[in-house]
Amino acid sequence: MSRKKHDAIFDDVLSGLDAPEERGEGRAEPAGRARFLRRSTALGERVAGEREEKVLHWIDPERCRMWARHNREYSLLTEDNCRDLIDGIRAQGRQEFPAVVRRLSGEDHDYEVICGARRHFAVSWLRANNYPQFRYLVEVRDMTDEEAFRLADIENRDRLDISDYERARDYAEAIELYYGGRQKTMAARLEVSESWLSRYLALARLPDEIIGAFSSMHDIRELHARVLKPLLADEATRETVLEAARAIAADQQARRQSGGAGVAAPDVVSLLKAAAAPPKPAVESMSGEAGSEGQGGEVAVRRKGAKLVIEVPKGVSRDEAEAVIGAALDDYFQDG
Repeated sequence: MSRKKHDAIFDDVLSGLDAPEERGEGRAEPAGRARFLRRSTALGERVAGEREEKVLHWIDPERCRMWARHNREYSLLTEDNCRDLIDGIRAQGRQEFPAVVRRLSGEDHDYEVICGARRHFAVSWLRANNYPQFRYLVEVRDMTDEEAFRLADIENRDRLDISDYERARDYAEAIELYYGGRQKTMAARLEVSESWLSRYLALARLPDEIIGAFSSMHDIRELHARVLKPLLADEATRETVLEAARAIAADQQARRQSGGAGVAAPDVVSLLKAAAAPPKPAVESMSGEAGSEGQGGEVAVRRKGAKLVIEVPKGVSRDEAEAVIGAALDDYFQDG
């Protein structure tokens, strides 16, 4: 660089570095001085270790693959469940928040995605649907698998679009891979309670028959595992519940093939509970009363003129009530 050009650059950077009294109170700080001070501050923070510079890259998403242990099931991502993100990126003209990736070497891809599967899908969808100008914004980091697991968990723990079951399955694999099966160690690293972690690990251990009974893994909640766990632990009811789950799974498959709506998750749980303790309603003629004795009293259905009067006391299960009321309605409409 010539001396003249060198001096010109510094003249521009340092221009206006007057003494405060020469500028006068209330006058704006000259642009050259402001730029110089900001640059000096940034350099000072970096030297002191108080500032971390992140380098972001705009890349073709095809250069990335999902990390094998990514806690989101990429195959379940669709245009519909990523629509909000697709529309947001298109409206902004770019991806606003970077995904976190690790660099690969000697592979078919250059990076693997630790956090940012939905962003990857959204940008890929846009590029394949008449928006080739979009690129995938990434931040490249060096990290171990355990660090990658914790980072992905922190980013996605409160997101509603990751199901309890996906999260539970991720935890069940991680506890063996990174924490030697020690639940206490894993809970400490994730900064969660052992009881909280234990509930998710129990969800991951549900038999395949139970998982198959639900219309989608996104429907399976940690609460469902708590309800079903004692029924599966009891040898007297376990096989009955599993057999019911197989029947429900076959029904779900038939509904999918016909384009019908699947059995909702609460109904699946109710059916499995009913299989473990089938109700035994006592149904009499409609000229009298229909009833079933539950823990809190009797479910009663009686005719009053042209009407039916239904009484369901506390303590009676929904399955018991539905069985009694359903039988009574069959008689009522058959008589009518």
